[in-house]
Amino acid sequence: SELIRGFLPYGMPCPSSCPPGLLALMAPGLALMATFSLPSQAGDRKALPVEKPPGVKGRTLILLDVNTKSPVRIISENFLSLQLDPSIIHDGWLDFLSSRRLVTLARGLAPAFLRFAGKRTDFLQFHNVKNPAKSRGGPGPDYYLKNYEDDIVRSDIALDKQKGCKIAQHPDIMLELQREKAAQMHLVLLKEQFSNTYSNLTLTARSLDKLYNFADCSGLHLIFALNALRRNPNNSWNSSNALSLLKYSASKKYNISWELGNEPNNYRTLIGRSVNGSQLGKDYIQLRSLLQLIRTYSRANLYGPNIGRPRKNVIALLEGFMKVAGSTVDAVTWQHYYIDGRVAKVTDFLKTRLLDTLSDQIRKIQKVVNTYTPGKKIWLEGVGATSAGGMNNLSDSYAAGFLWLNTLGLLANQGIDVVVRHSFLDHGHNHLVDQNFNPLPDYWLSLLYKRLIGPKVLAIHVAGLQRKPRPGRVIRDKLRIYAHCTSYHNHNYVRGSITLYIINLHRSRKKIKLAGTLRDKIVHQYLLQPYGKDGLHSKSVQLNGQPLAMVDDGTLPELKPRPLRAGRTLVIPPLTMSFYVVKNVNALACRYR
Repeated sequence: SELIRGFLPYGMPCPSSCPPGLLALMAPGLALMATFSLPSQAGDRKALPVEKPPGVKGRTLILLDVNTKSPVRIISENFLSLQLDPSIIHDGWLDFLSSRRLVTLARGLAPAFLRFAGKRTDFLQFHNVKNPAKSRGGPGPDYYLKNYEDDIVRSDIALDKQKGCKIAQHPDIMLELQREKAAQMHLVLLKEQFSNTYSNLTLTARSLDKLYNFADCSGLHLIFALNALRRNPNNSWNSSNALSLLKYSASKKYNISWELGNEPNNYRTLIGRSVNGSQLGKDYIQLRSLLQLIRTYSRANLYGPNIGRPRKNVIALLEGFMKVAGSTVDAVTWQHYYIDGRVAKVTDFLKTRLLDTLSDQIRKIQKVVNTYTPGKKIWLEGVGATSAGGMNNLSDSYAAGFLWLNTLGLLANQGIDVVVRHSFLDHGHNHLVDQNFNPLPDYWLSLLYKRLIGPKVLAIHVAGLQRKPRPGRVIRDKLRIYAHCTSYHNHNYVRGSITLYIINLHRSRKKIKLAGTLRDKIVHQYLLQPYGKDGLHSKSVQLNGQPLAMVDDGTLPELKPRPLRAGRTLVIPPLTMSFYVVKNVNALACRYR
């Protein structure tokens, strides 16, 4: 066929009978898994044996092309966004958001949304006071608490004198004391989390100022989730405290978008009574009316209902919400955590079955949303490896990146407009930055994604030539390939360039030959591998063999590509993630914004 002929390397003519094992697969709406097997409805996959043509060496040669005429999806410029959990008020990290190093790291991931929400959203009370020393919550070791608090006050006074972005350079001893305090509070937070019993949390005006300053200085747009569990006797939402917060924010002219509550499907376990979808919809309409009364927020965006995993009862809640308030929200939001702390070993992150659990959840949400408000944007908020704060040396390691990068590819291909990563910095192990303010592997992966990936998603065409597999052996979806137009913000590449990102979960290297419109083009390789002796457990990474680290508190390293000569076969090492920019393709889909 013409399709198969277009994939044959080096212009090799297609004989009258092309090898039956040469498959041409198209994935215009879904992420393409380059598996070289035909999926059946029953879920079994039978690999087709082929006779290897002369001149083809190695185990597998993958022939890859991309449809460059038009995108299959266009996602938000803020597709990869960030979350901060209100627990940073409890453990004290909110006071350090003005750190130059943190602002530099966050600025690297702009443009993006910054969602301030989490398990403690519905226990958050706003208190309009300015003196942080008199209103700070959370214990600390007695021998340093007073001096530590005085240091925070002095830091706040110094920040108040600055105009524009307020940036602080915290002394090392101050950060060390904060880490000690946070370690103590970590135990308290974990106890609350596992018992599902949370204490009230106070957000002062001073704290809100610090939060907004961080977002604004970093080029992030703040989304604030209001407490939905303040209830009147008739179970309607009590908006008095929210109104106080809205008025203060408006007086400061803060540009904020809004949400109400977090995972309302869990309210019964939190407070002993539930809020159904219809009532939640009425609460959102009430919030929209409140926003319209305040000039600063009369046109502010409102997102919700921030439901959890779409099980039967959660779907019922979403349906009730959409009937009442589907037209009130600017995007429908939900959350997904892959595992409930059951990951015991690093190889669990390599299981394709785990990577694929998200796809079915997406379809369930899309079905409900498209029933009531066709075309409404859908966001995945609060995505992470585990819901229980992650696991040390696992969800903050290089191996966790397979899950994260596949999540980005899958969501973009299935039309999810924004994904919010939980979390940028917090007390658990799902974060992008650790408590020494050092970027973890998923941060570098996210930075590469931001630098190289644009909002236009492209369809991939793959053909594979392979040896006859062992009897009974099924080839799984362990090589995952996604394609986008290269980011317009990256001035190293002209418009019309294409970026591929590839996940190789195989324990052997794979070879990819670019065909069709990508043939004989210069390619820039960005190969991300673990750095150091810890392998997949590593919390450090290397790019094209060079370890990645910040140059100083105000400077991220240059992400240098490795140029590959035109026409060269791409060799994908085992258990790695990589990006490939195919230069000067002049793709029609990528020429214009």
